[in-house]
Amino acid sequence: MSVSEYRGPGIVLRPGELFLKRGNRRVFEDALVRNLKRAIADRDDVRFHREHGRYFLTGAADEDLLTRVKWVFGAASYSPVVFCERSIEEIGRVAVELATSRAAGASTFRISARRSDKSFDHTSTDIGRVVGAAVGEATGLPVDLERAELNVGVEIGRGWTFLWVDTHPGAGGLPVGTSGRAMLLLSGGIDSPVAGHLLQKRGLELSAVHFHAFPYTGDGSKEKAIDLARLLARRQRVLRLSIVQLARVQELFRDGCPAPYLVLLYRRAMVRIAERLAREVGITALATGESLGQVASQTLANMATVEDAAGMTVLRPLVGFDKAETIALARRIDSYETSIRAHDDCCTLFVPRHPETKGSAERARRFESQVDWEPLVAEAVETAELVDL
Repeated sequence: MSVSEYRGPGIVLRPGELFLKRGNRRVFEDALVRNLKRAIADRDDVRFHREHGRYFLTGAADEDLLTRVKWVFGAASYSPVVFCERSIEEIGRVAVELATSRAAGASTFRISARRSDKSFDHTSTDIGRVVGAAVGEATGLPVDLERAELNVGVEIGRGWTFLWVDTHPGAGGLPVGTSGRAMLLLSGGIDSPVAGHLLQKRGLELSAVHFHAFPYTGDGSKEKAIDLARLLARRQRVLRLSIVQLARVQELFRDGCPAPYLVLLYRRAMVRIAERLAREVGITALATGESLGQVASQTLANMATVEDAAGMTVLRPLVGFDKAETIALARRIDSYETSIRAHDDCCTLFVPRHPETKGSAERARRFESQVDWEPLVAEAVETAELVDL
């Protein structure tokens, strides 16, 4: 059944940045379509339609479906709608039904009519006048074209007629998969899943690596990392999480290198391991949840010292965020409650009381030369536990 034949509830999605693309816009549109279809793949009652540059779901507009489309990157906004017959009488009936269901608490209303199909007998002004009269009589509300508290939208396009009262902000950005791939260093904390979300918003498809320090730490951080990776995986086709045992690497540095440099040496080992895992699957960038100055290891000098060990680009989407901004976004993307679950963290294992804050890559390399770290890094890569989500 085409959109023109369908009558009932549905969802309209409005693309954002895709319209800024020129010769390769179709690549982005096709990626958005794939991601939308994936999001509704197990909803047999819902059909997807792309017609004349518009994106529709028909068959339902329930909360489950709205939640699914909320985080499909590439859509600037979306609305639950009602598709109806192309007649002024039916448009008026549906408008009254929608308005009366939402009139409580509103003091004014307006009709926002758009007629892109000029073959329809009534102009946008006519629609606003006729439908507005019916809504005003049914609700008793006066019209306010400038600051109305209740807005009833009407669109008559080439092959569809629908009405709506609510418009929700979409995930925005670019469809996942259009900007390449990155390997996210995923801790069990607040920052890294938010960083992953922001990178997906720019079209990156993620893999992730989590560092575990068994037997010094329990399974809490591992379980949290899987839960957080599962959340990010909902926004793309599949997400591979590599769980890496880091304890032996940490023991080596603890026993053979100066205490103030331990955190930096741990993190240099992490980026080396992450890089090797990334290259195995053709990924060319790493990503972290670091924010400039947030902790001792995230001073500018220390970031440079750690990045010196990486052989590929390191992306830090949170570098200018403060903690309050990161927490607010974590709450919005539903990762916060998982992130704050108590757990043991490998990053706090064998940490000195006074860590170095002005690290030097040259000194770090000199300390690394004092221990045989390469076999343990290779072992960590080879024994990584792989979880596809």
